[in-house]
Amino acid sequence: MSTDVQSSQRLAVLISGSGTNLQALIDAQNTPALPHTSIVLVLSNRKAAHGLVRAATASPPIPTAYLALRPYLRQHPGKTREDYDLELAKIILRAKPDVVVLAGWMHIVSEPFLDVLRGTRRIEDEGETNDHDNVSTSPIPVINIHPALPGQFDGANAIQRGYKAFQRGEVDKLGVMVHRVIAEVDRGESLVVREVPIEKGESIETYEERLHKVEWEIIVQATRMVLGEVKPAPQG
Repeated sequence: MSTDVQSSQRLAVLISGSGTNLQALIDAQNTPALPHTSIVLVLSNRKAAHGLVRAATASPPIPTAYLALRPYLRQHPGKTREDYDLELAKIILRAKPDVVVLAGWMHIVSEPFLDVLRGTRRIEDEGETNDHDNVSTSPIPVINIHPALPGQFDGANAIQRGYKAFQRGEVDKLGVMVHRVIAEVDRGESLVVREVPIEKGESIETYEERLHKVEWEIIVQATRMVLGEVKPAPQG
């Protein structure tokens, strides 16, 4: 794999857990599935997230960062959840990504966070002296993978909720999607939607294994789609 990230399109990936969707992106970068693409940052809000290990042991290693909400608020009395989200945005802007992928990111991002990445809000960053690092010079798309069909099971525990609903006969199909991120949870424009087969009486573990394999395919597919819409960020 080429180490020349300057000539590649750049991804920042946000995670909270084991990082299997991240691994799909790591495996795909600079291959025909994601040509001329490099992951330049993996950011987690959980220190023990195994995805950080996946990033650190990739070849070459991928830079990582960690910032959790509760410790941040304890360390900064008077700060708010919005301040935390803006701190996340600062970390992301420093990496100069072309696209941000939420790949199992268990934190609802706020409108101010999205405004920064859209380039409509400037933030102060004591760690940078270049004004261009305080604001996105062009909109940075943010996409998210969600294990449910559009409008079906928004929010947390979608796999478990969907599985139970199917087994009770309340829905007749389940699936996964990648969508653009807006302030309303899991309500952004769908980019890739895929139904996942499920059988009456099968275990949730069997269904979940099948679903994750589909996730690994569509997160790469949707990332390539969105990268195709943007020009690489200037690195000067």
